[in-house]
Amino acid sequence: MSEIRFVDTTLRDGHQSLWAENMTTGMMLPVAKRIDDAGFEAIELISSSHLKKCVRELKEDPWERVRLIAQRITKTPLRLIAGRVNTFEITPQSVYRLFIERMAANGMRQARISDEWNDFEGWRRKVQCARDVGMDPIVNIIYSVSPKHTDEYFAERTRQAASLPIYRLCLKDPGGLLTPERTRALVPIVSRNSNGIPVELHTHCTTGLGALCALEAIKLGIKTVNTAIPPLADASSNPSLFNVAKNARALGYTPAIDEEILKPVSEHFTFIAKREGFPIGAPVEYDYAQYLHQVPGGMVSNLRHQLRKVGKEDMVGEALEEAGRVRAEFGYPIMVTPLSQFVGSQAAINVIVGERYKEVTDQVIQYALGLWGKEGSDSMDANIKDKILSRARAKELAKWEPPEPSVAEVRRKMGGRGVSD
Repeated sequence: MSEIRFVDTTLRDGHQSLWAENMTTGMMLPVAKRIDDAGFEAIELISSSHLKKCVRELKEDPWERVRLIAQRITKTPLRLIAGRVNTFEITPQSVYRLFIERMAANGMRQARISDEWNDFEGWRRKVQCARDVGMDPIVNIIYSVSPKHTDEYFAERTRQAASLPIYRLCLKDPGGLLTPERTRALVPIVSRNSNGIPVELHTHCTTGLGALCALEAIKLGIKTVNTAIPPLADASSNPSLFNVAKNARALGYTPAIDEEILKPVSEHFTFIAKREGFPIGAPVEYDYAQYLHQVPGGMVSNLRHQLRKVGKEDMVGEALEEAGRVRAEFGYPIMVTPLSQFVGSQAAINVIVGERYKEVTDQVIQYALGLWGKEGSDSMDANIKDKILSRARAKELAKWEPPEPSVAEVRRKMGGRGVSD
């Protein structure tokens, strides 16, 4: 049978999912060359959220991370996760373009691009930015479960993405919501509508099914799977490279990866996990409730924290149920950043206050106004939308337009003597 190739997520999604992005550059450098030599098709390294984490908490220079890793990983393309620059504010196009240009200049060669609505116009702008600076763009088709996320929906969005000048498509399942049955139905649909563009799979193990879905995708013709190296695999992270490779080999496929060279990498990160008290990823039990509320694992802990601050931690179950109701009333947004945070925060507020939508955040008002995507505003429950937009604050925000400053204007506002881009 054919070769199966892998994209490594350990240095990005692995520790983002399990270690809250607490892997330092110093933890990465000793094993970077081994990861480079293992034969991965690409290596994920960084996203915009890591920049803030590096500066605010780890007290590191994220650009130095990119440069130092790029000096050691020279054979395998380094991949940037190129979604939003500022998670909870609307990023000016000039800032996004500068972000992509600087990442390319410092050694990133691929950009995996998301739009939280799987929106063609959002993809188009980002793909053009990546192409302009010489990066290969990979477009995510983000998987979700709702009445509107049908087979035809995914076929149409795949055709739209495939009409762009992209390097590859990625069926991305950030919530770990794929089941083997849904994988068997969806992978052929995406493949048939991909216009011959290669498709890779990115899933999580949140419901315990990630590795099994990866094998189903392989049997259906997927040649590239995103995996992580233990202890940064499983749980809410991506499937284990060792597990997927072993099972693919048992099915008669040839994993194009050197597992032996990666065993010391696994030992290195296991030692760090024990030393620092970081979680060690392990397979989880199947949890059907995940399909009802679809709140990502990291957000569940945030909900619990919000409720704990007001002495209502015992209401986390109620808040998760409320998140399912809020998501339906918001028109079934895909539960990815920042939309999942809007849903989860509003659910927590509803539970804490005791009256639904008595209080709302500015972002929820902006969502209802269409500032976070026209699809969201258009598909909201009409009564809930009216309730949100009937308050005085909504009338103020309705007059606001997201600023689009030039790079020169941003430099004048945010920069300083000797501060580079």
